[in-house]
Amino acid sequence: MDTLVDTGATYTLLPGETLTRLGIKVIDQREFELADQRIIRYDVGEARLRLNGNERTVLVVFAPEGTSPLLGATALELFGLAVYPVNRRLIPVPALLKALYCSRVNDEHSIN
Repeated sequence: MDTLVDTGATYTLLPGETLTRLGIKVIDQREFELADQRIIRYDVGEARLRLNGNERTVLVVFAPEGTSPLLGATALELFGLAVYPVNRRLIPVPALLKALYCSRVNDEHSIN
């Protein structure tokens, strides 16, 4: 399925009818702030998403019919991807792990 990538959207968004047809169940409702500052509630579920041969479980939003599918920021993070705007591609990036304890990790785990 072709989707737009929206780094301003927290979760992945698909029309609710599509998610229901795929067997995705509603597990909760969440409030979302829209670009125009309105707060709206949508159903959410968990779906297995495949991208570039990798699979991850992501939170998906049951959007109204006619809504364009969006790949949100948390899915990008789970897949270790970022947007490269120059050529409009997704590129692999290392995950961030910058907690204080990491300064004590042995050099044997370093790949540089």
